[in-house]
Amino acid sequence: MPILLALDASSSACSAALLQRREGSDDVLVSRFALTPRDHTRRLLPMVDQVLAEAGLTPSELDAVAYGRGPGSFTGLRIAAGLAQGLAYGLDRPLLGVSTLEALALGAHRRHALSHIITALDARMGEIYVASWRCHDGLTEALSQEAVMPPERLQLPTGHSVCDWVGVGSGWALREAMSDAIRTAVRQGDTALEPAAEEMVLLAARAYAAGERHAAHDVQPVYLRDQVAWKKSR
Repeated sequence: MPILLALDASSSACSAALLQRREGSDDVLVSRFALTPRDHTRRLLPMVDQVLAEAGLTPSELDAVAYGRGPGSFTGLRIAAGLAQGLAYGLDRPLLGVSTLEALALGAHRRHALSHIITALDARMGEIYVASWRCHDGLTEALSQEAVMPPERLQLPTGHSVCDWVGVGSGWALREAMSDAIRTAVRQGDTALEPAAEEMVLLAARAYAAGERHAAHDVQPVYLRDQVAWKKSR
């Protein structure tokens, strides 16, 4: 059964997680998480070493590596991408990029049993990274594309206005700038919740089981803001 490692440095938090699927017995899930702004470079690799040691495994036993591909902090994404790509190259293993917004939605679902979630991360410069999700039975379904926008432009996904919407993530600190319609329809949830490798390794394991495999050089961070700038320049 597959063994996957995930790591993340996309926000103020830094995390690593290892998942070992085991046939006929409980899975092994080991993780480390800490709020370490501006200290990701020093903390991330030791976390990887710690989860491997706790699981009693060596890097050569990994079947795949995953990381938080974004959106999120430009610097943090590059730190995680560099380490994940280095591990995948060195071990000759596939690399999987996992959406930080999807991981945030799954975290809210696992911790608070939420079903309709709008994840928003503070993108600085008066903008948010945002997406909408339906979560059920430990699964996530995207109801809108990931986007970067001013908070006042946020809208509910088409066809899903009559739902018990909850907003999670640091972007909801900008709630007062959002429209009256959003503030009425979306109750505020866990604004302190950060993306975490624990959810990323679960999402990566599902992708891996579905046959997703990527060479390390083919997986790139998703910044969103770069894409917006490119579109505006055309």
